[in-house]
Amino acid sequence: MRPSPVVSAIGTGALAFGLVLSAAPGAFAATGPLPQSPTPEADAVSMQEALQRDLGLTPLEADELLAAQDTAFEVDEAAAAAAGDAYGGSVFDTETLELTVLVTDSAAVEAVEATGAGTELVSYGITGLDEIVEELNAADAVPGVVGWYPDVAGDTVVLEVLEGSGADVGGLLADAGVDASAVEVTTTEQPELYADIIGGLAYTMGGRCSVGFAATNAAGQPGFVTAGHCGRVGTQVTIGNGRGVFEQSIFPGNDAAFVRGTSNFTLTNLVSRYNTGGYATVAGHNQAPIGSSVCRSGSTTGWHCGTIQARGQSVSYPEGTVTNMTRTTVCAEPGDSGGSYISGNQAQGVTSGGSGNCRTGGTTFYQEVTPMVNSWGVRLRT
Repeated sequence: MRPSPVVSAIGTGALAFGLVLSAAPGAFAATGPLPQSPTPEADAVSMQEALQRDLGLTPLEADELLAAQDTAFEVDEAAAAAAGDAYGGSVFDTETLELTVLVTDSAAVEAVEATGAGTELVSYGITGLDEIVEELNAADAVPGVVGWYPDVAGDTVVLEVLEGSGADVGGLLADAGVDASAVEVTTTEQPELYADIIGGLAYTMGGRCSVGFAATNAAGQPGFVTAGHCGRVGTQVTIGNGRGVFEQSIFPGNDAAFVRGTSNFTLTNLVSRYNTGGYATVAGHNQAPIGSSVCRSGSTTGWHCGTIQARGQSVSYPEGTVTNMTRTTVCAEPGDSGGSYISGNQAQGVTSGGSGNCRTGGTTFYQEVTPMVNSWGVRLRT
């Protein structure tokens, strides 16, 4: 059994907002002089090496995966438009390098396949699964039930319970008005927040967390996005020779924050690769399809990669429940909270928490970035 991931919840932000999740552009915040920008060739090699290590790929396979994902981003956008209301989500397979678009109406199959994507007919799709998740979110908490998320590939909602807890799953489903046939029950460990407090780069505020992506606020002032559980509004931050303050923060409910720099903040479009060396550059914010490879940067464990398993995960931490998290196979440990998630060169989100560690593996959740941009008017550096 893997140990639970650790993080200390520093506090709940004073500003609440509703997040509608999708990926967004970004880059990490740094202080002092700009580091030398890596060449695109060096950037690709370091990404390739991390994929080889964490996904067990050969150099050629890593190159093929990155190229196939770039193509899948474009095909997925066209396929979603072609499917219209019948669009049920997309799944990318890192082994076959194929993109499958799920549709809820067979009449949309021909138009979707004309874009170059494969198709699969499903009953619920993203919309139907999200409705089930919302019903579970609105139900009363049940001891032993620690999370649920839409499994788009399986066209079901996975309900996670603590092993041996005797959780009253039937009672929860009845309270939520959810058909048991739409739910798959699995056992897991108690998730906890990651915050021993680092980022891409580390920052401190009585603890340690990690920088997500460099950004400016609505007034054009420099700062960065990170996890909300790392600090409440007004919490002071130190990063290198720079200083900042939590200007926006929300946790629980969601796990998002913006730290505004008050001195010596220099923004870049880079993400540190720590243990592999150099930097990854962020060029945009296209949301990666489920199944895509994704890499994370954090100040405790550095640069690690895995795959995206699901979006719309609800997680019941001991400190409170968060919704609309993205679930991944990337490992993380305390202090990695708030750090950057990118797929290829596209920004995805910031680390929230999870279970396991980077020795035995684990499950980690991230808060997608675009909601912070849309709700607070921040602009991410790309």
